[in-house]
Amino acid sequence: MPTLNKIRTALLGDTRTVLPGERRPDRGGPALRRLRIALTLFFALDGFLFAGWVVRIPAIKEQTGASAGALGLALLGLSAGAVATMVLTGRLCRRFGSHLVTVVAGVLMSAGIALPPLTHSATALGLVLLVFGAAYGGINVAMNSAAVDLVAALRRPVMPSFHAAFSLGGMLGAGLGGLVAGHLSPTRHLLLLTLAGLAVTAAAGRTLLAHPAPQAERPVPAPAADGGGPRRGNRTVALFGVIALCTAYGEGALADWGALHLQQDLGVHAGVAAAGYSVFALAMTLGRLSGTFLLERLGQTTALVAGGAAAAGGMLLGALAPTVWAALAGFAVTGLGLANIFPVAVGRAGELGGPGGVAAASTFGYGGMLIGPPVIGLLADASSLPVALTTVAGLAAVAAAIAYATRRTVSGPR
Repeated sequence: MPTLNKIRTALLGDTRTVLPGERRPDRGGPALRRLRIALTLFFALDGFLFAGWVVRIPAIKEQTGASAGALGLALLGLSAGAVATMVLTGRLCRRFGSHLVTVVAGVLMSAGIALPPLTHSATALGLVLLVFGAAYGGINVAMNSAAVDLVAALRRPVMPSFHAAFSLGGMLGAGLGGLVAGHLSPTRHLLLLTLAGLAVTAAAGRTLLAHPAPQAERPVPAPAADGGGPRRGNRTVALFGVIALCTAYGEGALADWGALHLQQDLGVHAGVAAAGYSVFALAMTLGRLSGTFLLERLGQTTALVAGGAAAAGGMLLGALAPTVWAALAGFAVTGLGLANIFPVAVGRAGELGGPGGVAAASTFGYGGMLIGPPVIGLLADASSLPVALTTVAGLAAVAAAIAYATRRTVSGPR
């Protein structure tokens, strides 16, 4: 119970009973608290559904009879759908509101996850993944835009808690998917996820639709010497997008290459190698659960710089360590370092540019997650996998340097 209470507090804030004579810090009123709970559910649902799909990819590959190359091309449909929709979603949020778009995207993603097991060719799979990817990209931009508005209204840096919910949802979805994989067909499993997703969307969506997004003043860029304030703001949004790209690159690279590095270069058993990404993912989740605490005490700039530096050092250890335990320790430090950089970068881009800023940073970040694995593969062929993985450390250091360089470009939290 104490552990569950700590997780609940990290995700939703202080919900304990107020004792007589004790004052609870203002959390923005019951309406904002309900919005926070509803958005947390959408972030968790996003991670849960996506992980549920990922664990059934091998079975769907067998069902469609696709080769590895054909499957790779089909999976590009998901990425293409997501990236193409992200920019459009920013415009939809400005026109119809981020709450409505989040609910609609939640319905589409829940329905779309049932489509892949109905296909029987790689071509058909790629087409339905375009639909699923479009919903995935849409809900990520919309719910992050809604979260940016809520964070501004709460006046607390709680953005990492939403991304912690995404991570927890992903861990739950992957765990449950692994348990039912041997008992349920992909069609039945993903159909159950559709029903669960629609139920959560209906419950949490009622709150979002009943309450408009809170209005809060956005920070404005510091005036430039040439008077180009708006252009300076756009450049700053792009820089936060680059920060998101640098960190998402590392997440994608470790997801696809971390286990192979442990098995191929350090000679460990496949089961131990598989634990490498689990260590990284768990550390990232724990880092996000503690993100609000760290941001309130360190400030955003210090958290970004320290996180990037820690990730750089951790990945150098993880890539070049001669023993598996040192490498796992490096993966854990990398996860802790990267944990809050992406949420803060997307949050700051949203504060500056609204839904368009969130869309831009999310597109950069998703692009980084996509290019990471193939770039690592090409570099590994040209040199070695450990050397290729050091690029994760290099980009984490770049993210820290950009965060330090832009510390006075915009007003806002430290």
